[in-house]
Amino acid sequence: MTSIILRVRTQQGVTIVELLVSIAIGLLVVLSATGLVASTKTLFQAQTEGKETQDTARFALDNIAASIRQAGYVNYDFNNSPQITPSTASADIAGFDANSVSATSTDISTPLGTAVNFSDVLAVRFFGSGTGAGDGVVTNCAGFPVPAPTSASTADQDRGWSIYYVANDANGEPELLCKYYNPVSGKWSAQSIVKGVESFQVLYGIDRSDPPDGTVNQYLNATALNALDAGIVLSGTNAQERAQDLNRKTFWKKVSTIKIAMLVRGSQNARTDTTSSKYDLFGTDYASVNGGNDKGTTIQESQLPAQTLNRIRKIYAATVQVRNLCYIDSTRGTCVPPP
Repeated sequence: MTSIILRVRTQQGVTIVELLVSIAIGLLVVLSATGLVASTKTLFQAQTEGKETQDTARFALDNIAASIRQAGYVNYDFNNSPQITPSTASADIAGFDANSVSATSTDISTPLGTAVNFSDVLAVRFFGSGTGAGDGVVTNCAGFPVPAPTSASTADQDRGWSIYYVANDANGEPELLCKYYNPVSGKWSAQSIVKGVESFQVLYGIDRSDPPDGTVNQYLNATALNALDAGIVLSGTNAQERAQDLNRKTFWKKVSTIKIAMLVRGSQNARTDTTSSKYDLFGTDYASVNGGNDKGTTIQESQLPAQTLNRIRKIYAATVQVRNLCYIDSTRGTCVPPP
């Protein structure tokens, strides 16, 4: 009987062709995995930066909206707060176009004349509450208490301030700042609200009906409002009387809503596209009519710093109603309740 012995040959090596094929397959696997990791990282970074701009804008808009709703607040506790005549007091809302202010200068009386990407300045005023450093019931945009005035003769000047403007920090990053007066130190200061705000724009909705009907007839920027004030015929035999008459007739007291818009950018280079975009902060309709006269409401990305072109950018906007209105009755020259 013949026996058959089977011998299994073990592999002694691979051919060059087999080795090259194996290396190629391995490289493809590594490259695919690397590409997947890179794309996942890019997507994650883009999502993170997008979320960051949303959080930045939401916090800023909430802060500004709270201040606008607080504008014109009057403490009617007559025992603790000297009262003034609202009709002859200065307006509770003020602002500048394409301008900025110094953090330590007094209020907004000395604008700098320049601003980051032609950003605007928005200032609101209100009465405080409590004595001394304030009781915390009324706070400014930085969160510090604002006390009630101590004298009727200086009550108009002693109102609280919340002033918003954009400036670059020490590293060149644009930030939205809140300027305020500290009654304890007796000094003006500014605090960063959020970083990454490349443009801050404001429009004021005014009710031009006489008597007022509570409906916004027109949205104007600060320059246009000041131009309307410049055309007012003032009564009075001296500068003080004419100033009081301007306070009675100023169009700033007709502001019933405020539109705010911001262009916010992320902090990291998270964009992969190189397309240069145009941002119309108040929409294309406003830009087509007023963009040339209202600098900063249209931002060309190609004109921004080259090292920031790969940042994620988004426009955020809100319209806020001014609650504490002082409508001026043109026949009586006094404040009347909103319709």
